[in-house]
Amino acid sequence: MELRLKRHPLNPLLAPVPEHLWENKFVFNCAVVYDGELFHLLYRAQGVDMVSRIGYAVSTDGVRFNRFEKPVFSPAVSDELYGVEDPRITKIEDTYYMLYTAYSPKGPRVALSSTKNFITWKRYGVVIKDEINNKDAALFPEKINGKYVMLHRFEPDIWLAFSDDLVNWGNYVSIAGPRKGYWDNLKIGAGAPPIKTPYGWLLLYHGVEEAPRPIYRLGFMLLDLNNPTKVIKRSEEPILEPEEEWEIFGGVPNVVFSDAMVEYNGQYYVYYGAADNYIALATIEVEEVMKWCKS
Repeated sequence: MELRLKRHPLNPLLAPVPEHLWENKFVFNCAVVYDGELFHLLYRAQGVDMVSRIGYAVSTDGVRFNRFEKPVFSPAVSDELYGVEDPRITKIEDTYYMLYTAYSPKGPRVALSSTKNFITWKRYGVVIKDEINNKDAALFPEKINGKYVMLHRFEPDIWLAFSDDLVNWGNYVSIAGPRKGYWDNLKIGAGAPPIKTPYGWLLLYHGVEEAPRPIYRLGFMLLDLNNPTKVIKRSEEPILEPEEEWEIFGGVPNVVFSDAMVEYNGQYYVYYGAADNYIALATIEVEEVMKWCKS
């Protein structure tokens, strides 16, 4: 049984805004959470200086968003000299934690910030301090065996890290890597924060195929509830791949890349960046995914 996401007919949902110098080139790769009333969307944007900042938009239906005119999170320290990128949001108790890529001459590093209102933020800085490029980080929404758990990416694999306090991380372990002969044969990375199901942790991830211009697609993994280092199953075929013109041509061609999956009205809403130009939405029935999980 293979799964496929369905694109929303109003795609793309968000595009660059010509009169906003900070987001007039590209808008893409967003985090989304639903609080029971509103969808909160935090998205990466680039403007004339090509420095990545994070904008904010809200919606009552998950499709039609109202955007703030100015970014809500911008580079503030030397580790973010080139930008703050690709946010992923997880709610733990009453606080929203945002893992993001802090990009500087040192390369990409995993950094953490938190908020309760999406406007004011507490910064914790780079939290995986090894001098190695790292990104694609997402938090599990609860402790597992008494530890906080983070997905991250030492290329080309998806790794886990563990912590007692969300700030100091260690015990890194690789859980999955590229597959020779598959659509994800070059590198892989975590997408949205994992969702707990009766069958395991459902992880949306991106896989990259080696090509003259690498192709980014999306798939699912299912991780063991009590031992998330164990992969129970993984998409044989991609659930979404670049097909529309605006997904194939853009700032970075041949890309669908997601940081956000929200359960709403019996569906999973998957928000994705398209060719680093736009933000779009694709959906799938939760029941259909649960059949795949238990098959």
